[in-house]
Amino acid sequence: MDDFDLVIRGGYFFDGTGAQPAFRDVGVRAGRVAAISTVPLATHGAEVVDAEGLWVMPGLIDIHTHYDAEVLVAPGLSESVRHGVTTVVFGNCSLSTVYTSPEDCADLFSRVEALPWDAVHSAVEQRRTWTDPHSYVEALESGPLGPNIAALIGHSDIRAAVMGLDRATDPGERPTPTELDRMRAMLADALEAGFLGLSTIRSSFSKLDGVRYPSRQLPSTYATWSEYRALNRVLRDYGRVHQCTPNAARKSEIVKFFAQSAGRGRAPLKTTMLTAADLKADPKLIWMMTRATAVLNRAIGSDLCWQHLPVPFEVYADGIDLVVFEEFGSGAAALNVRDAIERGKLVDTEPYRRRFRKDLERRFGPKLWHRDLFDSDIVGCPDAEVIGKSFGRVAQERGIHPADAFLDLVAAHGPALRWRTTIANHRPDVLDKIADNPQIQMGFADSGAHLRNMAFYNAGLRLLRRVQESAEQGKRFLGLERAVHRLTGELGDWYGLDAGTLRPGARADIAVIDPAGLSQASADYAEAILDGLGPVSRMVNRNDDAVAATIVGGHLVYRYGTFADGFGTKRRFGSFLRAGKTHSNAGWSS
Repeated sequence: MDDFDLVIRGGYFFDGTGAQPAFRDVGVRAGRVAAISTVPLATHGAEVVDAEGLWVMPGLIDIHTHYDAEVLVAPGLSESVRHGVTTVVFGNCSLSTVYTSPEDCADLFSRVEALPWDAVHSAVEQRRTWTDPHSYVEALESGPLGPNIAALIGHSDIRAAVMGLDRATDPGERPTPTELDRMRAMLADALEAGFLGLSTIRSSFSKLDGVRYPSRQLPSTYATWSEYRALNRVLRDYGRVHQCTPNAARKSEIVKFFAQSAGRGRAPLKTTMLTAADLKADPKLIWMMTRATAVLNRAIGSDLCWQHLPVPFEVYADGIDLVVFEEFGSGAAALNVRDAIERGKLVDTEPYRRRFRKDLERRFGPKLWHRDLFDSDIVGCPDAEVIGKSFGRVAQERGIHPADAFLDLVAAHGPALRWRTTIANHRPDVLDKIADNPQIQMGFADSGAHLRNMAFYNAGLRLLRRVQESAEQGKRFLGLERAVHRLTGELGDWYGLDAGTLRPGARADIAVIDPAGLSQASADYAEAILDGLGPVSRMVNRNDDAVAATIVGGHLVYRYGTFADGFGTKRRFGSFLRAGKTHSNAGWSS
């Protein structure tokens, strides 16, 4: 039988396993790869993608997104699909929308993920038809999904649903034995429904929004290690994943995650953590982290890895609205004041400024942001004289402290002051060295969150571009087949997903990449309106010459900047990928 629904003709084919690429035709039938051939396949009326001069590979997998609200109202998730992504994972960092009320969901997500409170509340309230994880999956699959989706269940979601958001964020409260049993049962129910595992958070930077309990930390941060151990036992029973954001101020606590992941004569608990980054504030940390992880994984049989963004971590801010300010007292105090006028009054007082200056100049203690206002450039402001300058340069011109220059502009212009800085991954040679580190997963794009702060929807394409350019310049740091594997098959295998490799019988989730379109434009930003959440204007990436085609479930959903009819509105292309439902690879056909 050689009738196909779709034929990809003559592309440079990567199977996602790291094997050497070769020129092949790919035939697709009924949403699955039906043939991978060394000779041209007959079309007989099939849709044809001419892939001559193009790369044909498994669709990219984005393991760290916060699409939990967006998928409810804009299920096409077009900003990922247009960059060759065919599978996204959400429910990260202890946050999901499965169990808690719309108001709780909005309080949990809005501040930490920089999403509008009203938008999150409305999205959950409008679409909420589910009562448990199984009906949640059914609700998602009833919509016009663009890519495939997979999910973690959030610990803060479970904890708030069981204890109530007030008790769940009270440091003096602990779940009763009955409540802990209920949490375990809720986690097991989600795993039975096909969720990949549990996400937790220990970071003290992550705060609630809303009017009821503003500025409290997320519920998961208040859990004891006995509570984590109880939930991890459920994960071990199912062979699922634990994702966590640790507390940067308590590095020694990370050892406990290794201990909980340890094999000790049994299968290790797969654990994935945020984040492996070449921080400007701590340039030695990346090497300490990866080397210690390698040693501990070998010594105790653990399986712990770090998620890594393989591009410069460049962020933008409107005024003082940026999560990095959560890491020190005066910054968090300003963010605690949600009204822009009142915030302006606060930052204009001398007692506040003394505290802010002291925090910026503090040399010791944990730092994610370098706090260098000479390395923070103004890109938009009603005062046109300051645009294009750093806050440090403005301070020099005015004869004041850089902190005062920053706060003067915040007080005067609030969110109309827009500025940028690069926090991490700024050294290309270091990025190259860690690109193939086995302690690191390619992830942490934070897609669907921080809409005004950053856009890394195309991080996978940008890695492929770096690999291509290095080979052309004779400075190869990673083979292209290995880079594809890191973005696809390696992730699919580790998370237990039916995704990431292309063999006969596998899901036909495919990206066709035009290497001629992998240009410097991939590092640029644009603005786009997200109608489903507002409308909200967000930062996006636009390199439409780079992706010749995105194919989901055998359907051609995107080509060079154009989406298929009904994409995201009337037609469902993607599926909810259930953990453990992987395809056993068959042999090649030719």
